[in-house]
Amino acid sequence: MDTPRKMVLVVEDKASLTQMLQFLFLSKGLNVQIAFNGEEALEKARELHPDLILLDIMMPKMDGFEVLERLKESDETSDIPVIMLTARKSREDMKKATALGAVEYITKPFKAVEVVDKVLRHVG
Repeated sequence: MDTPRKMVLVVEDKASLTQMLQFLFLSKGLNVQIAFNGEEALEKARELHPDLILLDIMMPKMDGFEVLERLKESDETSDIPVIMLTARKSREDMKKATALGAVEYITKPFKAVEVVDKVLRHVG
């Protein structure tokens, strides 16, 4: 019997980056779902309950900090590990993400191997 593939929800508003991340994760045997804004991310997180969420901060409709806060406040989604993947490099942003419950903080530009390693570490 096949074990179900682990699912990663990639929340990123740049289509070219989502395509590259999707290719990377699919090549590692992961199921990948995409959300292009914060509202869509919250809907998909509740509906699909992914094994991990890769979350950008700067997005339309709702920023990643608000998405993270809402994910962690909800009993439905509070247990999903969240990795921030963002161009924001300030210590304040890193501290805020950690305080809100992010398990990792990766800055853009990033090395693909670093993102894959951190995702695989958290999806088991």
